[in-house]
Order: sequence, then C-alpha cells, then structure tokens
Amino acid sequence: MKRKISIIGSTGSIGTQALEVIEKLGDKFEIVALAAGSNIDKINEQIAKFHPKYVCVSKNQDKVIGCDNVLVGNSGLEEICSNKEIDIILMACSGKIGLKPTITAIKNKINIALANKETLVMAGDIVMKLAKENGVSIIPVDSEHCAIHQCIKDISQVSKLIITASGGPFLHKTIDDMKNATIDEALAHPRWNMGRKITVDSATLMNKGLEIIEAHHLFNMNYDDIDVVIHPQSIVHSAIEYMDGSVIAQIGLPSMHIPIQYAICYPDRFEGIKSKSFSFADAARLDFEKPDYNKFKFLSLAYKAGKTGGAATVILNAADEEAVFAFLQNKIKLYDIYQITEDIYFSMDIIKSPTIDEIFDIDKEVRIKTNELINRRQACLSI
Repeated sequence: MKRKISIIGSTGSIGTQALEVIEKLGDKFEIVALAAGSNIDKINEQIAKFHPKYVCVSKNQDKVIGCDNVLVGNSGLEEICSNKEIDIILMACSGKIGLKPTITAIKNKINIALANKETLVMAGDIVMKLAKENGVSIIPVDSEHCAIHQCIKDISQVSKLIITASGGPFLHKTIDDMKNATIDEALAHPRWNMGRKITVDSATLMNKGLEIIEAHHLFNMNYDDIDVVIHPQSIVHSAIEYMDGSVIAQIGLPSMHIPIQYAICYPDRFEGIKSKSFSFADAARLDFEKPDYNKFKFLSLAYKAGKTGGAATVILNAADEEAVFAFLQNKIKLYDIYQITEDIYFSMDIIKSPTIDEIFDIDKEVRIKTNELINRRQACLSI
C-alpha cells in the first residue's frame, strides 16, 4: 500500500530533495499535498510531475497551474495538516511558519518527518507533549538527529548524545578572520549545500546550538548529557554512548537524501538515492576536536537558553534570525550577530511556560527589539 505524504516547503532545499527521493522510490508514495511560499514557477513544475491533490501557496494562487484544489496561506496549511487521509507530513519549511501546522497535524494524529528547527526550538515542550498524548511519531530529518535516532534502541540505556559539527568555514580561522568575514566567506560551507540563513548559522555554530535544543526535546535528554564535537569530514553524523560505555555512531558520506528517505520511510528501509557506498579505506582518516567556545560563543548561549527553558529559546532563535538577516543585507558584521543576540537575550524577561499565542507574541517583540538595536548601531556608526 502506498504511503500518503504531504510536503510543507516543497520548493526549498529539503522539499526538492524529498521529491527526488520519492521519485526514485517509485510507487511507494502518493503525494497528497504540496505547499510552498511564493515560488510559483517551481510549484507548477512539481504539480506537472507529481500531480498532488492539493497545493498551497502564500500568494498568487491564480498563477498556479494543473491543480484543482489550490489553498492559500496559513489557513491552507492548516487545512492540509487536518487531512486525516495523510500518513505522514514532511515539515520542510523554514521559520516559525511550520509550528502551528505541525501542532495541527499532531492533533489529527498524523506522523511528522521534521526538518523545521523552529518547531522544537520555539515550542519543544508543547509539541513533544502533544505528540505523546496523540501517539504521533516525530522522526527527525536533520542528519545529526536522524543519526542519533538510528543508533538508539532503548533511550533509557543511553547516557550521552554526541552531536558532530563540521566546524564550518571558520574552523581554522581566527576570531579576527570571523570579525572581518564577508557574506560570501560566511556562505562558503565546506561540506553542505544549504539555505543562506542556516549556512550563516553553521558559520557561527549557532546551528549546532539549535540542534542541542532540538536533541533535548526529541530524545528527552538532559543538556549536560549532550556533547558537541568538531568533525571536519562530516562522515560521522552523530553518535550515542550507552551506560556501559559502548559508543554507537551512524556513518556515511554527506547526503541529505539519506536522512530524508529514512524519516519518510521509517521504520522501513528501501534502496533509494545513495551518494555512494561508504569506504573506510577511502576515507583514510577521521578527525575530531573540541569546539572553541571562545570563538563560537553561540554554543554556550544555546546551552544556557536550553537549560533556562520556557521562552528563553524563543528569544534566542528570533534575535539570531533577525541578526542573520541583517548580516546578509550587509548591515552588520558576522561577529555582530552574536553580540546583538546576546544583548537582546539578556534584556528580555523570560516566561517559564508560555502558551503558543504567547510564544508568537514574544517572537514578534524580540524581532522588533532586535531590529531597533541593529538600527541604533547603524546610526552610531554613521555619525
């Protein structure tokens, strides 16, 4: 029987790779719905190839061709995620827009393949509690969390999670190099081809900080039992340590097709798109080192926010995102991203158990304050 799937964020990097996986798997899947933002040309190409029953776009719905059921905006996403004929939804969109549709899908007892970081960073306690109450599986798509998921047999026997990080383009650069980095240098990731925002976060290691928070929620693991290790080759995607000292790692060449396929096919495995078979001999060496917490300060701030809990991670995420956007517009320097985020983080009162509505209110407030701070800094520099 075909597995019925919908993809939220079908025109982005994860969404397009997921469709490549589904195409390779042939008759294993039926695509019920595709949702995108404003890339109408791309969604029209996907409609012509995959023939979804429903399509959702953020605007220009009159330009969508080849689908009789065209939905619009947040209400359209909610409708897709309320469709109980769907077996699994791939949340491949970026940003806070993925949070409410994920909650709707969980309430409708639809399993989630999760690639949207903000869902757990902003509201991990709420989302995971709802998933447990509704018997919904949340299978991670991020290569690191997918690796951990593949290694775990019994989480109660796991003593530590070990998240690997490539170190990004500034691993062997100085702090001064980072302070003077150009946009192109920050976007020159040595291992992964990702969107601009997540690539900048990888350059500052903020992305790894967000993954620490995600791992805490996904696997119900204490922050003190989640380690980060630098691994430039990106061959070991992450590992776990059992209480008896055994360490189990998931290994393979860098390819997002593999974790995407694992997540949407779980618990089954099929021959699909493979980068190529991994050869230990060809790999020759695997290097590991501790992160430089002085250079990559976001790691410590992420641990602090995670341990504080409540709205702390909402503040961290929103401030960083606005600062990254400012950097990509050449308004601030790369190293300013951390300083701005830290300043905003410590200026905010932290609600311990915010509701979903409060989370969105806090997110909005943080973004306004962050941009006000950025504008003040620009004004001072121009004097």
